[in-house]
Amino acid sequence: MFFNTLVTFSLRNRLFVLIGAMLITMYGAWTLTRMPVDVFPDLNKPTVTLMTEAEGMAPEEAEQLVSFPIETAMNGLPGVTRVRSISSVGLSIVYVEFDWGADIWRARQQVNERLGQVAGQLPARVLPTMAPVSSIMGEIMLVALTAPTDGSISAMQLRELADWSMRPRLLTIPGISQIIPIGGEVRQFRVLPDLQRMNALDIGIEEMTTALRQFGTNAGGGYVDQAGREYLIRNLGRTTSLDDLRNAPVGFRNGQTILLRQVAEVDFGARFRRGDAGVDGGPAVILGIQKQPGADTIRLTQAVEAALADLQAAMPPGVRADRVKFRQANFIETSISNLKTVLIEAAIVVTFVLFAFLLNVRTTFISLVAIPISILLTVIVFSTFGLSINTMTLGGIAIAVGELVDDAVVDVENVFRRLGENRHRASPWPVLQVIAAASMEVRSGIIYATLIIILVFLPLFALTGIEGRLFAPLGIAYIVAILASLVVSITVTPVLCYYLLPGMKNLGEHDTWLVKRLKRLNDRVLRWAFARRAAVLGVAGIAVLAAGASVPFLPRAFLPAFNEGTVLISLTFQPGISLDQSSALGRAAENIVREVPEVRGVGRRTGRAELDEHAEGVHRSELDVDLEPSARSRAVVLADLRDRLSVLPGAVSLGQPISHRLEHMLSGVQAQIALKVFGDDLDTLRTLAETIRGRLAANVPGLVDLQLERQVRVPQLRIAIDHERAALYGVSTAALLQNMQAMTGGIVVSQILDGPRRYDLVMRLSDANRTTASLSDAMIETPAGRVPLRLLARVEDADGPNQVLREGARRRIVVQANTDGVVDMAQVVAGIRAELANIQLPPGYSTGLEGTFQAQEEAMQTIGLLALISLAMIFMVLYSRYKSAVLALIIMGNVPLALIGAVVAIWIAGQSLSVATMVGFVTLTGIAARNGILKISHYINLSLHEGERWGLALVLRGSAERLTPVLMTALSAGLALIPLTIGADAPGKEILHPVAVTILGGLVSSTLLDTFVTPILFHRFGRPALERLRNDARAARDAAPAHALPDTF
Repeated sequence: MFFNTLVTFSLRNRLFVLIGAMLITMYGAWTLTRMPVDVFPDLNKPTVTLMTEAEGMAPEEAEQLVSFPIETAMNGLPGVTRVRSISSVGLSIVYVEFDWGADIWRARQQVNERLGQVAGQLPARVLPTMAPVSSIMGEIMLVALTAPTDGSISAMQLRELADWSMRPRLLTIPGISQIIPIGGEVRQFRVLPDLQRMNALDIGIEEMTTALRQFGTNAGGGYVDQAGREYLIRNLGRTTSLDDLRNAPVGFRNGQTILLRQVAEVDFGARFRRGDAGVDGGPAVILGIQKQPGADTIRLTQAVEAALADLQAAMPPGVRADRVKFRQANFIETSISNLKTVLIEAAIVVTFVLFAFLLNVRTTFISLVAIPISILLTVIVFSTFGLSINTMTLGGIAIAVGELVDDAVVDVENVFRRLGENRHRASPWPVLQVIAAASMEVRSGIIYATLIIILVFLPLFALTGIEGRLFAPLGIAYIVAILASLVVSITVTPVLCYYLLPGMKNLGEHDTWLVKRLKRLNDRVLRWAFARRAAVLGVAGIAVLAAGASVPFLPRAFLPAFNEGTVLISLTFQPGISLDQSSALGRAAENIVREVPEVRGVGRRTGRAELDEHAEGVHRSELDVDLEPSARSRAVVLADLRDRLSVLPGAVSLGQPISHRLEHMLSGVQAQIALKVFGDDLDTLRTLAETIRGRLAANVPGLVDLQLERQVRVPQLRIAIDHERAALYGVSTAALLQNMQAMTGGIVVSQILDGPRRYDLVMRLSDANRTTASLSDAMIETPAGRVPLRLLARVEDADGPNQVLREGARRRIVVQANTDGVVDMAQVVAGIRAELANIQLPPGYSTGLEGTFQAQEEAMQTIGLLALISLAMIFMVLYSRYKSAVLALIIMGNVPLALIGAVVAIWIAGQSLSVATMVGFVTLTGIAARNGILKISHYINLSLHEGERWGLALVLRGSAERLTPVLMTALSAGLALIPLTIGADAPGKEILHPVAVTILGGLVSSTLLDTFVTPILFHRFGRPALERLRNDARAARDAAPAHALPDTF
């Protein structure tokens, strides 16, 4: 057997093994300091975001002319799972989602190819662009830039500092994907034509536009040779002076030059704003800093903070450039710190357990050596395969800590006992031979137990959604750590036993006071149980049935709530509200939130930043609220915030930054539950959604933050061309539209460069000249002369949708909600489905229910199905070893015994049946089967190799001799989880707490009941299998060479 050979090799090359272990330890420690650290594994579903600026287009036009052609082209791409789009005023955003595991760079290449094919179908000068590749956890910081309160720095100057000082500097940091500023005012050179003066001087819009396009440009001049040298000729016309612009000629009339200042107001102005920002009730520019996928968040944050310190030193007096309102690294550092503490506390608990049983420094030391070597070996494997240190990989190690000593404990205990027995022999064996034989004696059981642990984790690796990306690294960490401990027990442990154990004086007295007491108690309890075997098995069976029957009544959830230390508050006001009014309400919300005692600071973002891939209207605001620890629970603080914000005239939704991004990735909506209504007519969709919302609010308890996507009709000023009159005056539709765009929406006619800074030169009518009456009187150039616009088009007040959302090539509106945390998610979803079943939809309209519950249901089904397959594979492995279905089933009987304690623990701890608890069940299956293997294997070895006759004495002796390793491994594994069961809401622990509770409860029940059930079942059903194994062993010995070692179990 390979492992027996490895044990022999290690004992023969002892110095080599010890030096190798020290080198691995040092290299692992060095690697640990260089590992990337993040909050979670890579949860990014490959998504390509296409943003198209379609200035001047209404939402309906952006949908039909831009979004729909792009959607149609993208829906046929291989690997695409969903295409969504948002069409709003002058903007189209299309999200192309690919299947998990798709290569993002290949996906972007495919999307780019399709864009090339569809480019001819898009309007002129409309160019879709791909947003930079980022991560779901990409927004690592929000940095606020604030001005002094004395007004010495204007909003425009503040935004220039953000755009031209901070943003370029931060983008130079490796790992930064993009910097998105919002707030302040973007400077423009602005030309506001005076229609009356233009009419008086006979200057048209088209003429002014042509003059401005020719202003302030440079031209090449080639080269000239003079005096044997070559000179570059530069023709310079570029200027940054407002006076030069004001004096630019725009026409020539009656022998006189008409200057721009005579027919227009020329000044610096602010770009038309669609977003605003504030901090703690005051104005600010907020920069969203996003990282590239795979970048180390901690190191990147440190680099950003160093850059901010340098930038702050160069800022004007009173300007603050280092006010961080959100820092993802805080959550990461706290989570990792908490898990490091858990690892240390778990190691201390394991040390105490081992010493209490062994009462021997040397044996305890040998067993404990497995922990650091196994962990550092796991780190090396992580580094080799590109895994990061995060809450899930650390969680896998934390769960495994108690089991890392299991293999070494079983090995050391058996070696210690066999050395003692060897000392009292008349002709003692050589020490190396005793240690090798003792190690090989237990090796088979350990290896098969480890193989079973690997098999039970297979369902985790089959999860395909976000739950698979989240928990697969935990399974990898757990398995790698267990395999590393197996390698240590085969190599390092026997060598340390050779150096530290043979010379001990008390080798013959291997049982401590505690072990002797436990063995006497175990003997009495076993004899009592054997006398009442039917009752014991009956009670155990009833307990298993009761536990199984109670599982369907457990509350359901996808994942436990995270504790990020921040709250993300979404405010939605009535669409059609102005940006100024929306910002005022947002500032009021800031001041309300700041009254809550736990709030340290508030950052506000209203509307949409220019570079943002989210098409938020000006009616939406997000508040990033930083909380400090408090005696009040998180639920109480959130309820307080909801109550205070209820006075605002809008919908309020509370969440957390990371949770919000996970929800958005699952359903495309920033809420736990998204009920989507699909159809063609926007008014009908809105009516249906309002009806559904009303019924849910009245009939489904447990819903909070229940609201509609604000798809409503907003006021429009509509200019409709009269094609017959336009033809009468000889003006083309295209020329007329171009004139109207220049007057109403404004056009960027040129750019003015000031060093590295670029400013748009924009021409549009002033607000006073863009009223219905003024536009009607605006003069339009035609071949027949200038005529007022009212003769060519109708200028009227109207309304239209504020945005159009599409998914799956259909329009849709969403009713979204969160749960209150009191009513079970499964009950809430069942209530929603019941209401939907009673709603009659018009033909052509349908609904879809999505959210985190959907991922939970799919994960439960997958884990349940694959768990059955894993159990079948475990049975096959055990059968292949013991050649007995009975013995395999006796060992697997520990699994339902573990279910009893797990279910009871979940009820007591108030946990839900979530993906996390299911992972706990999966882990528990392997641990529970492990103890059964060790016990059954020893029964067989006593009979086959030590001459113990079949009967109660064999079972009692085998149980007593395996009591110490079984209890030590169970207590080490169980008690090491206690730090994870305490402080369930602590960052980093929240997602691992249900796993730990499930395993701890199951270990308690399986260990206690295994004391009776496995010996009774083996004594009742195991004799035929044992006789068969004895015959096989006798035949193998007769056929084997004389020097061969016996095959042990």
